[in-house]
Amino acid sequence: MSAPATPRPTLSTPAPAAPAATTSTATSARPTGLDWRLRFALLSIIWGFSFLLIKVGTEAYAPFQVALGRVFFGALALLTVLLVRREGLPRGRRTWAHLTVAALLLNTAPFSLFAYAELSIPSSLAGICNATSPLWGMALSLVALSEDRPTRRRFAGLGLGFLGVLTVLGAWQGFSGVDAKGTALALLASLCYPIGWIYVRRTLASTPGSPVALTGAQLLVSTLQLLLVSSLFTSAPTSFPLWPTLSVIALGALGTGMALQMQYGLVTEVGPTTAQMVTYFIPVIATTAGVALLGEQLHWNTPVGAAIVLIGAALTQARRPSGPADA
Repeated sequence: MSAPATPRPTLSTPAPAAPAATTSTATSARPTGLDWRLRFALLSIIWGFSFLLIKVGTEAYAPFQVALGRVFFGALALLTVLLVRREGLPRGRRTWAHLTVAALLLNTAPFSLFAYAELSIPSSLAGICNATSPLWGMALSLVALSEDRPTRRRFAGLGLGFLGVLTVLGAWQGFSGVDAKGTALALLASLCYPIGWIYVRRTLASTPGSPVALTGAQLLVSTLQLLLVSSLFTSAPTSFPLWPTLSVIALGALGTGMALQMQYGLVTEVGPTTAQMVTYFIPVIATTAGVALLGEQLHWNTPVGAAIVLIGAALTQARRPSGPADA
């Protein structure tokens, strides 16, 4: 889920799995009457449950079809918001060309990879793998973004985070009981996000338009991409079971559409630093949902490793105080 990126001096760390292609400040989002803390908690729950919804969706649909439904209903939700606001989609061939690449990196590829991964790994493990995105992002930003300067704390966070990954996977026992292919796909999906964020920062940072318009356009492009891929590599479903179908609809409309709109409001109201903290609640909720509702097994190394990953990710995002402008 990916949250909106903002024009900060260093790479921000959006949340998983629904990723937005804009670096515009979310000035167009309008705060609602609901307290921001409640919206923060609701957003954490929605994105935390996304991995459970993917798991249920793949019980009836091919992974590409789950990803297609996710971006389609997400695009539908954001386009509805634009229609109500009477706001148009972005214009210009160059903008749409960059949005096409952003859609591939931030939606089409990671959503498909997570769906394929959850064919063989628990949804809780997928949620924890998703939490490695800040670690990948820090490592890549040191190479790709000249304004990002390494610090001892950030290097320590990177090392600690990957130690957490090894703990989750049970490296000391030869990764016994862990599906290597599924885990690799989930980690690759998490790597797609920071690559996409860096691309967006380099190409769309000054693009006019609201975050909703740019992200809606991105999801629309992703829908076309996945429609093409699904038609080539999967067969049309012969039935539409209730729970998998509702899961895919909820995954798109709530987790990929309205949750992003909610995130824009949080960025506007409390600032990107506080809003992006939702990232650290997602694996906790994903693990709890998988164990409680899907009966997934939980060994001691999973929560311990996840905690280490989150501490490492938090350290990689630590920045020196720079005054009121950071708020």
